[in-house]
Amino acid sequence: MHEDPAALLRSPGYLRLLVLATALGPPISAAAYGFLSLVHLLQEWVYESLPHGLGFAGTPNWWPVPVLALAGMVVGLVVRYLPGGGGHQPVDGFSMGLATGRELPGICVAALVGLGLGAVLGPEAPLIALGGGLAALALGPSARNRPERAVALVASVGSFAAVATLLGSPIVGAFLLMEAIGIGGPMLSLVLLPGLLAAGVGSLIFIGLGRWTGLGPLSLTIPNLPVIAAPDVPQFVWAVAIGLAGAVVGLGIHRLGRVVQAVVRRNILLLTPVLGTVTGLLAYAFAETTNGTVQQVLFSGQEALDPLLTRAETYPVGLLVGLVVYKGLAYAVALGSFRGGPVFPAMLIGAAGGLALSHLPGLPPIAGAAMGIGAVSVTMLRLPLSSVLLTSLFLGTNGLKLMPLVIVSVVVAFVASARLAPAPVPASKSPATQAGRDPTWR
Repeated sequence: MHEDPAALLRSPGYLRLLVLATALGPPISAAAYGFLSLVHLLQEWVYESLPHGLGFAGTPNWWPVPVLALAGMVVGLVVRYLPGGGGHQPVDGFSMGLATGRELPGICVAALVGLGLGAVLGPEAPLIALGGGLAALALGPSARNRPERAVALVASVGSFAAVATLLGSPIVGAFLLMEAIGIGGPMLSLVLLPGLLAAGVGSLIFIGLGRWTGLGPLSLTIPNLPVIAAPDVPQFVWAVAIGLAGAVVGLGIHRLGRVVQAVVRRNILLLTPVLGTVTGLLAYAFAETTNGTVQQVLFSGQEALDPLLTRAETYPVGLLVGLVVYKGLAYAVALGSFRGGPVFPAMLIGAAGGLALSHLPGLPPIAGAAMGIGAVSVTMLRLPLSSVLLTSLFLGTNGLKLMPLVIVSVVVAFVASARLAPAPVPASKSPATQAGRDPTWR
């Protein structure tokens, strides 16, 4: 029998949970900011400082090949020998499974090495595990005597704070995790409030850390985008077309990622370095054939989105198409072999595809990029509300104006990908899902 939400809201246990969320927010946000900073600094050192230190005028196009082979070797060792297998496999989508204290070192090492050395993934999945694991550890030995759903709920509070650090917004983090967990019904507000509180208090920490470290605040919004006109009828037609194209591209990437995952399982220690080498070769081929840079194919793509949109007119069609093809292939390889999150590569591939199509009549560049981001993101994430919100927030003041177009492209891509994809295998309810539907506080 489900408990009365109003009675739970007035219970002493719920008040203790809010106090705990307030206490957990700052340290978990600081840990998340530290992890993101380490990834950023490692990327800069490996791909900028180290080549210059070795006497190269710039980063050679072949540089990612040995670097990603090394990354694959380390990640393969972590997956094979450390508890937790390096964390959740990104090709399986978002997961709110609870990471234990023994699993956190392997998750952090696999993500730090993979993301820092160039794997085409984002940091959101490791941050979810890091935040949730640290929150559960904060309960100490008493966690053993608490109901599993209660521990999972406390872990979700930590995940909220960590993801909000990445996205720069507690609201966006709430939407993302709300859809990923599948929270609904009268318990929705009760489950979201502690996480929002932890993320809100924690945001003060990472804003301060951004000023103190000089690395700046974390924000998804791209500044200085050109102001665009209101959508017209031809753009809505484009929204349908881009939604269909995004579904095809996203499904192709995901299915290839599944193939890679099945192959890697045969020999993790051997094949993960091989696939790291393949990723490096894809970056090399892109740079050699399009006059682009290896960095445009590597990494999550979060930082590459800013110049892509603010200087869209400087990108030729060939480079944009090459970016979709080569980064899409590298993304599929990483989904099935490395550890990380699926959000930002999908956004970059969608943006590049939309910009390439904007060279055709009736489609402004920013509108095309917005629709592409939404369509590919929802195909990869299966989270329509979050895909619309992320795209709109990303485009700043243009986001509200373009939201109708983004909604159409997201809905079309979501339905089309569901029709084209094989029927999903029913999954068992995770502890976090149970916590979302019937939380228990002790």
